Amino acid sequence: MSGPDPALPPAAAAEAAADERYYVASQWQLMWRKFRRHHMALAGGAVLLFLYLATGVAGFLSPYEKATRDADYLLAPPQRVRLVHDGRLIGPFVYSLERTRDPETLQRIYTENTGDPHRIRFLVRTDPYKLLGFIRTDLHLFGVHPPATLYLFGTDELGRDMFSRVLYAGRVSLSVGLLGVTISFLLGVVIGGISGYVGGAVDTVIQRIIEFLISIPTLPLWMGLTAALPPKWPALRVYFGITIILSILGWTGLARVVRGKLLELRGGDFVVAARVSGATAGTVIRRHLLPSFLSYLIVHLTLAVPNMILGETALSFIGLGLKAPVVSWGVLLTSAQNFRTVALSPWLLIPVLFVVVTVMTFMFLGDGLRDAADPYK
Repeated sequence: MSGPDPALPPAAAAEAAADERYYVASQWQLMWRKFRRHHMALAGGAVLLFLYLATGVAGFLSPYEKATRDADYLLAPPQRVRLVHDGRLIGPFVYSLERTRDPETLQRIYTENTGDPHRIRFLVRTDPYKLLGFIRTDLHLFGVHPPATLYLFGTDELGRDMFSRVLYAGRVSLSVGLLGVTISFLLGVVIGGISGYVGGAVDTVIQRIIEFLISIPTLPLWMGLTAALPPKWPALRVYFGITIILSILGWTGLARVVRGKLLELRGGDFVVAARVSGATAGTVIRRHLLPSFLSYLIVHLTLAVPNMILGETALSFIGLGLKAPVVSWGVLLTSAQNFRTVALSPWLLIPVLFVVVTVMTFMFLGDGLRDAADPYK
């Protein structure tokens, strides 16, 4: 590869070198170059990475274990983190909460005792938990020494810290999206690939099955399949059951797209050459046909994850999905079904914010990938 003309001025030589790198770059390099210019997609990817990392080490980042209860602080409001007390900078701290009752409604009333600050400590040892699911420890990133409390998102009706539970719940909700999309992606690619490549009676049967599944209303089908799960199943088995149910319903759209692409490409010269050289049908699909529209598959994966998360949240919210003691964002929102509870304790809706942020960031990331998938535009 010849370099730029050394007789050119430095600025012109740099521009010529950049143009040369552009014209010899691979498609993946062009896609990455275009994706980097999509600032919203980069921001969305950074937020998603932070969410997955934070929920992965939820026990370390949470001041309490998800099931820890404090009967003295039922539906306590969020405590505000402060830095200055009596005109002096003393570092991050919270004021203690004082409990009283309204003499008429008997409602609990919490007020801050501004004369009783409690400093937030870092790397404290409180509730034991399993880091990454197998390392036993009681070390937390931050917290306060008892009897002080630190409820950044308030507490629920049983006195459990909402901040800790939201982090633990994100681990389940986000993993449902990834696991469910992986299963539905494999089903869609394999079944759609067989339908489009083989054709004939096989294609007809598969398409009729897909049309039947698509014609069934989604919510009643979810409810029926979820209700069929044995009520005595342990929480982990229910988790996988819900994930499989969402996957069974999510592969049909991708299968039809894959079928259409294969019908369009299977008569191409490169496919005929692969057949003549003795390549099997699986090899032709895997090594020649699917890579030709791999960018679309990547975008589909990115946009399908939030649909899985929303599906799990909806099922859990109406009581047909995951149930306690499993903690997910949908399970946390079941306590916010009562309007009176929400009006008096609006912090119970905080999991909604995490669902919205997650869905929006996936959409931004998918939008950036969609633009980068066609780098020549």
